Amino acid sequence: MRLAKNIFSPKASRIIRVLLIHAKEGWTVEGLSKEAGVSLGFTHAVVMSLIQQGHVYRDNSYKLRVSDPVRLIQRWAAYHNYVTMNVFFRYHTFERNIEAFFSSIRKVKNLKYALTVLAGAHVVAPYVRPTTVHFYIKKAKDVETWVKLLDLRPVETGGNVSMVLPYDEGVFYGVSRVNGLKVVSKVQLYVDLFNYPARGEEAAEVVLKALEEEWKS
Repeated sequence: MRLAKNIFSPKASRIIRVLLIHAKEGWTVEGLSKEAGVSLGFTHAVVMSLIQQGHVYRDNSYKLRVSDPVRLIQRWAAYHNYVTMNVFFRYHTFERNIEAFFSSIRKVKNLKYALTVLAGAHVVAPYVRPTTVHFYIKKAKDVETWVKLLDLRPVETGGNVSMVLPYDEGVFYGVSRVNGLKVVSKVQLYVDLFNYPARGEEAAEVVLKALEEEWKS
């Protein structure tokens, strides 16, 4: 039986992300493979590993289901490190009002993005007011366009706006639109926040409570 070497590798996490975002659904291996955008053989290996570790089981219809979504997402979050896994392009905006800055982002129509960490949490489950705005972008060559559209200034250190080139394009799966802004799924948001400094763990707990309510409803 083939098993996955690391169930939290970038490619394997695509499968876990699908399972957690749709935690109340049952899946076939083929369905998971197609939805996650990874090969059937690799999906099977990850699923077998998840079953062996007690994270996934087969129901009476032989469909795959998550045993305990909270336990699985907490294990993934403990492994994941947003700061070290991604590439950051840091800039400065003179706009001090975050809502006004969000209004500028809303006007951007043709570029793929998704807010994350504290900025994402502020939109989805307001708790901590962010002093920096982080958002995933699709490709590095989009940076210059974003700089012009948002009137950003380069910085040598620090900065209050970070464009983030993701460790895997799977971060865009399940992106939602909230008040005209695109935000990563609550699952991705929690995982990104968990090891994030500056009150990230606090915000992560708020997001997890929102997820638990969805999973129980």
